[in-house]
Amino acid sequence: MGDRPDPRQEAARYLAERDLPPEQRGQSEERTPTWSTPEERAAVVEQAIQQAIRRGDFDDLPGAGKPLTGLGQSHDPDWWIRQKIERENLRGLAPPALALRVEDAELTERLDGMHRESDVRETLEDFNRRVKYARLQLLGGPPVVTALRDVDAEVAAWHERREARACAAREAAARAEAEAPRRRGFWRRRAR
Repeated sequence: MGDRPDPRQEAARYLAERDLPPEQRGQSEERTPTWSTPEERAAVVEQAIQQAIRRGDFDDLPGAGKPLTGLGQSHDPDWWIRQKIERENLRGLAPPALALRVEDAELTERLDGMHRESDVRETLEDFNRRVKYARLQLLGGPPVVTALRDVDAEVAAWHERREARACAAREAAARAEAEAPRRRGFWRRRAR
């Protein structure tokens, strides 16, 4: 195995040191470096960055050499995390107020992909339940302003949109059939 530490020994060392007083912990291993001034720390950090540049750790990063989008618009201290969430299509990381707003904006399209009324009702009731629960939570963050959905009205609208899509599909099929050239069967052409 060579110089690689045994995970069992590392776990045992951790458990043994966990029970020691704070001043005795970590004496057997190297301690993290401490700097006496912020300037020393900045110099060490700058040196680490320069070494990473020389190794090529920052080469071929997405957006390299391109200006940052959205600069100069409104001041948003969390712009970088919002872009990360949008770029990687991450879900479930936002506070409930923001996650529910996004889900509310996409809910109609999601409902249109469903085939049964019971699924639509269940989805709407679940959405309303989560909105009510988020309103009751006092965890901080932005307030929950997402409106509840009227289940019966949404189901009726779902039926209307579904019927409109079916009617449009029937009309498109009828137009395509009318515009398609009439084909004669093989035996009819042969008979001539």
